[in-house]
Amino acid sequence: MNTFNTIIYEKEHMVAHVILNRPHVINAFNMEMRDELYQVLGAIRDDPGVHVVILKGAGSKGFCSGADLEEFGTAPSQTIARKVRWERDIWTRFLENKQPIISVLHGYVLGSGLEMAMLCDIRISTKSTVFGMPEVALSMIPAAGGTQTLPRICGVSRALDLLLTNRRLNATEAKKWGLIHKIVEDQFLANEVKYLSEEIASFNPKRLQSTKEALNRGLEIPLQDALEMESRLSKKLMQ
Repeated sequence: MNTFNTIIYEKEHMVAHVILNRPHVINAFNMEMRDELYQVLGAIRDDPGVHVVILKGAGSKGFCSGADLEEFGTAPSQTIARKVRWERDIWTRFLENKQPIISVLHGYVLGSGLEMAMLCDIRISTKSTVFGMPEVALSMIPAAGGTQTLPRICGVSRALDLLLTNRRLNATEAKKWGLIHKIVEDQFLANEVKYLSEEIASFNPKRLQSTKEALNRGLEIPLQDALEMESRLSKKLMQ
């Protein structure tokens, strides 16, 4: 039974389903959603029965329209807001998850919605999906990793283009930029994700997790050190 207010969590065989569930505001990201995602992602990370995670948004209008602006600036003080952020750093929790995470994107994928998707490992969208980063136009800056994940994924020039201009990308442009991996027709999205998640879930979970760890950690260290780390992980799995 789902015990959350802003998300739905379901587990089917070896696949965890996390659904952003505020469709009346296109799943806008608020503090309660942050807290609930923090809790459920931690539980998934520590669950050996979960081999792969699917993240998607409820409703027909979009995956996530970004931060809930009605909550913006309502924290009691900057000190408290900073303390809460570090206590519940949801973005690091995404990166800590050992299992592969598939984000399923449709409709509007804006602001922190796009940033959330960029922290996932595989991104699939419908043909009609729209992507954007409107923070600067709203007199803010990205606060969920966008200035760091975007240049790593699509390059500095394209990241600056997206971050500074408030432009919107369609799915074809997003795929060309490397923001998403695959585009499918709306009516085929559920079947495509089901097939992919079940295929990944059928693989040895320790091999999956070690491969993801090697790639993510290796990008942050010199190549020689990364090759040695890969070798250590490979030998450990053979023991």
